[in-house]
Amino acid sequence: MKTLFRMIGVLMPIAIAAAPLGAQDAPPASMPTPTLAAGDLRPGTDLSGPWHYSIDPFRSGIAGFHGEAPDAGQQRWRDVDPRAAMASDNRILYEFDLGHSPITTLPSSWLTEAPELRHYQGLMWYQRTFAAPGGRQGRAFLRFGAANYATIVYLNGQEVGRHEGGFTPFAFEVTKLLRDGDNQITVGVDSQASDTTVPPAVTDWENYGGITRPVRLIETPATYVDDAWVRLSRDGQLVVDVHLDGPQAANRPVHLRIAELKLDRAGVTDAQGNWHATMSAPRALVRWSPDRPKMYDVAVDTGEDGWRDRIGFRTIAVRGADILLNGRPIFLRGISMHEEELGVDPTRAMTTAAARALLGEIKDGLHGNFVRLAHYPHSEVTLRLADEMGLLVWSEIPVYWRVAWSNPDTLARARTMLAENIRRDRNRASVAIWSVANETPVTDARNTFLRTLIADVRRLDDTRLVSAALLVERSKAESHPVMTLADPLADALDVMAINTYNGWYTQDRLTDLPASEWRVPANKPLIFSEFGADARAGFHDPVKEQKFSEDFQAGYYRYTLRMADRVPTLRGMSPWILKDFRSPRRQNPDFQQGWNRKGLISETGQRKQAFDVLATYYQRRGG
Repeated sequence: MKTLFRMIGVLMPIAIAAAPLGAQDAPPASMPTPTLAAGDLRPGTDLSGPWHYSIDPFRSGIAGFHGEAPDAGQQRWRDVDPRAAMASDNRILYEFDLGHSPITTLPSSWLTEAPELRHYQGLMWYQRTFAAPGGRQGRAFLRFGAANYATIVYLNGQEVGRHEGGFTPFAFEVTKLLRDGDNQITVGVDSQASDTTVPPAVTDWENYGGITRPVRLIETPATYVDDAWVRLSRDGQLVVDVHLDGPQAANRPVHLRIAELKLDRAGVTDAQGNWHATMSAPRALVRWSPDRPKMYDVAVDTGEDGWRDRIGFRTIAVRGADILLNGRPIFLRGISMHEEELGVDPTRAMTTAAARALLGEIKDGLHGNFVRLAHYPHSEVTLRLADEMGLLVWSEIPVYWRVAWSNPDTLARARTMLAENIRRDRNRASVAIWSVANETPVTDARNTFLRTLIADVRRLDDTRLVSAALLVERSKAESHPVMTLADPLADALDVMAINTYNGWYTQDRLTDLPASEWRVPANKPLIFSEFGADARAGFHDPVKEQKFSEDFQAGYYRYTLRMADRVPTLRGMSPWILKDFRSPRRQNPDFQQGWNRKGLISETGQRKQAFDVLATYYQRRGG
C-alpha cells in the first residue's frame, strides 16, 4: 500500500517553530508555514457546504500506469470544463468531470455519503468554486481544520501544498494564486493507512476518511500575528510569546491586552519577528478550574492586525504522587471519548451542539472533571467547549499499537503531529496532559521513539504534564491477579497511566478484582487510563450476568472501582468509554455489529446501568 505522498515520491518539507515561538532548534516536522494558530477565530470565508466528490481507487489522478505523472485526462485539479473541452477538441480523453460529479456537504466523512462508500479507504477528490472580491489587500490563506489522512491542495489548477496527518490544522498561502471572481479549489484526500503511517493500518476505531473539519479562506495584512501563546508559568508568572509573519515582522511594536484585568503590555519583536515577555500576574486574576472555568478575552495587536483568543489561566503540576491544579491536589474524575457524534450514522462532523451533547454527559451526568480525548487530537470545537464548561483534558496523538518504531519517516510524522497538536491547543486551559502513545509494546526501538516525543513535549510546552497509556505485566499470586508496571518509559513521564481490562479480556472472576495487587512506582501519580466491558444497551441478564449484558457491565464497574480504591497512588481515571463507537473489527452479530459496545451510553445516547454506577462513585468521591 502507498499513500498519496509516497505515490508521487514526495515527503513533506521539514520546518517548524519551537517554544519560544520562531526558534529553529525544534524537532523536524511538516507543519506548513504559516501556522495561523487560533485561525478558527479569525474572520474569514467559510468554505463549508456543497462540494463535488469523486473516488479514485487506483489513484490515477496522481500517477499513470507505470508510476509516471498522470496524463491530462486524469488530472482532476485542472482548471478546465471537460465537457466543453471535449466538445471543441477531442484529442484529450477526459476521464473525470468533477464539476458534474455527485455533491456532498463538508465537513464530513465520505463513509456516510453513500452505501457503496461505507468501507472505502483510498483517494477521494473534492472540488468547488468560490468567489473572491477584487481590490484585495494583504495576504490570503486556505486553512483546513483537518483532513484524514494525506492531503494535496490545488487552487485554479496550481498545487499550493500538501499535508500528512488526519487530526491537526494546516494552512497554505494562496495570495498570488487567488483571482478576482470565481476560483476553483480541488483537494485530494487519501485515507489509506499503512504500516508506516500514524496511526498504522490496524486500529480499534473507524477511520473516517475525508475533510472532517472546516475549510476557510482567511485574509490578513502583509504582516500579521501568526501565533501567540499566553499562559501562567509554573511559578505563577504571566508569560507571553508572539510570532509575527511578514515583510515587517522584525523590530515591530506589539501590544498584549486583557481588558478585564486592565493589563496592557507593549513590546517590540526581535529580528525573527518574535516577542517574549514575563510579567507578574494581575492580582485580580481568577484562576481557571473545573469548578470555576473563568475565561478572559485576550488580544495581541500589531499595526493593522489583531489576534484574539479566550484563555483561562491555571497551573498544573505533580508533587510526589499528587496532581496539583493551582497548587492543590485534584482527583481526575473522567472518562475516555472518541470524536464521533451521537446517532446511528455518525460522520465525524463535530459541531458545537454535537460536542456539547457529549461533554454535557461527562460534566453534568457523570459529575466528571476530566476527559481523555482518544486516540488523536479532537476538534477545536471540543477543546474550546472543554475550556468553557470546565473539563480537564488528556490530549494525545495516534501513536497506537503497531507503530514502525525503527522507521525515521514514521518518527518524523509523529513529531509533526505532536508539534501541530501542541501549537494548536497550548492556549487551552483545559489541556492538562499531553500523551505520546497508547498501548505500545516495549522494545528498545519503541523506547527511543517515545523518549524523543517526550523530549519534544518538554521543549514545546513546559507548563503541562506528559504521559502515555502503558501496558502492564500480569501474573497470579494465590487467588488474585498481580499487575506490575515494568515499562522503562515510566521514569520519563510525569503521570503514569495504565490500561487494564481484568475481568473482561481475562478469565478473572469479577469478585477477585478488588484483591488485585498493583506494583507500581510509589513516587508518581497513577491514572487508570482505560478499563471497561461491552454491553449492548437494553440487553439484560440479571441472573447469569452474561457478558455483553448491562448487568455484567454494571457489575464489572462496581468491582473495578473497589479495586481502584485500594491503589494508594491512584489520582484519576478515564474508563473506556463514554459512547459506543464504530469499529469495523468488532463483528459479533448479536451484540456488536461493527460497534465497540464499551460505552456507558449507546450510540444514540441511551444510558446503560454502569453509567449510574460511575456517576454515583464520582459524586461520592469528589476531589
